[in-house]
Amino acid sequence: MTYDHIIVGAGSAGCVLARRLSEDPGTRVLLLEAGPPDDAVEIHVPAAVASLIKGPYDWDYGTVPQEHAAGRSVYWPRGRTLGGSSSTNAMIYIRGHRYDYDTWRDSYGCEGWGYADLLPYFRRAEDQARGESEYHGVGGPLHVEDRRYTHRLSHAWVKSAKAAGLAENRDFNGAEPDGVGYYQVTHKQGRRWSTAVGYLHPVEDRPNLTVVTDALVTGVVIEGGRAVGVTYEARGETVTARAEGEVVLSGGAVNSPQLLMLSGIGPADHLREHGIDVVVDAPVGRGLQDHPFVNVMFATPRVKGLWELPSPLTFAQWRAFGRGPYASNVAECGGFVRTVDGLPAPDLQYHVLPVPFIDQGLVEPTQRLLSVMVTAVAIESRGALTLRSASPHAKPLIDPAYLAAKSDLDILVAGVRQAREIAATGPLASLVAGEYAPGEQAVSDEDVAAFVRREVATLFHPTSTCAMGGDGAVCDTELRVRGVEGLRVVDASVMPSVPRGNTNAPTIAIAERAADLIRGRDPLPPATV
Repeated sequence: MTYDHIIVGAGSAGCVLARRLSEDPGTRVLLLEAGPPDDAVEIHVPAAVASLIKGPYDWDYGTVPQEHAAGRSVYWPRGRTLGGSSSTNAMIYIRGHRYDYDTWRDSYGCEGWGYADLLPYFRRAEDQARGESEYHGVGGPLHVEDRRYTHRLSHAWVKSAKAAGLAENRDFNGAEPDGVGYYQVTHKQGRRWSTAVGYLHPVEDRPNLTVVTDALVTGVVIEGGRAVGVTYEARGETVTARAEGEVVLSGGAVNSPQLLMLSGIGPADHLREHGIDVVVDAPVGRGLQDHPFVNVMFATPRVKGLWELPSPLTFAQWRAFGRGPYASNVAECGGFVRTVDGLPAPDLQYHVLPVPFIDQGLVEPTQRLLSVMVTAVAIESRGALTLRSASPHAKPLIDPAYLAAKSDLDILVAGVRQAREIAATGPLASLVAGEYAPGEQAVSDEDVAAFVRREVATLFHPTSTCAMGGDGAVCDTELRVRGVEGLRVVDASVMPSVPRGNTNAPTIAIAERAADLIRGRDPLPPATV
């Protein structure tokens, strides 16, 4: 079959593109997804998020041993279904700081991608339950609302953080994200609202849109310097689909660079090592960034944890009304702080969970613990993603270089200390009965740093492996892959650096703007706020 546009990956960006590009009834769009459909009940139950890892909806990646993190391999979950990681994440709606996007524009040569340029696309995507404002939109495909359940420990943490001197913030996506409060989520009436649910499913019966699941793309077909299609495996067959317009890779920060390299676009020496003919020598896979976190946990023996509350009755409550503990996104509250005076933007983010989060959520909860995920969001460390082999079935080698920059370690050490101060203040002081991790024996900065190295893990926000920018970057500022016509990358891999905050909303905004670029439309006018 021949199409106008082929989109590889039906994740946070791919579903956006499928909807927007197929709005033109004369345009034929093929959307390919390696994973299964998103029809499992647990995908749509917010509190069931932990059940989605290490299963059919997870790529189940892992890093190479981390030199600065006790030589450990760190588990990396990534969504593998319609909606991608928006179908498996914690659903927190955070855009990032304006400083991030202005830095893209001013320091990385990404004209057109500053905060004022992207705000109209955040607003276009959004259906904000609180209503329209200069920062928020209504009527978009992505429903955003206040959570419909909050655990007692989450309330206590916010009150204690305020008592410890942190400002309250009722809208992390407004003028400034600094402060603490309750996260808004990509839910609708207490149910997960992924890009598959919000963007794709309402239009998947369009006659000009073809969606194929369980389809692993194995290569981009390049003829005469132009991408003219893809090959993919589906149901035991190898299929070639042709594109008269463009091929768009939306596989995310792992799969998009892997597919480019398998197709001959990447570091020339590395491709030759694996016997791959070089089409374009490009820094694909370089510059990988991710948000590292450590989990500070406190014993709360007198308060039932969220994990103790599910029952047939509370499930029925969720099914009927979208309320109760099943409506919790688990990471209910948190906020942004600056660990050093004079910073241009926050460098630390908290995610607070009324459950134990041990070994990246792979250990079933058995103890009443409050988890405070201390996350460094102003990252200097950069790693790389490389091929393990020339087989598309081989998982790539992922090296985020956690803590390679000492400044990243310093942020986490400061955050652990502040998390302890908050737990000893306000209502938490009467609910907490000891520190589970790192434990009272970790006294000095050296003790805390050792804990960070032993426990640091991913907050699931990889970016920058196919970065856009000026000359030398993999993609230009219209997200076209340099050196090959008819080929673009649209996902978190094009971010020149990781934003300060959760990356789902920025990925969706990038895809919204990319859809205009692909269709030849003028971008929306910059915002004036």
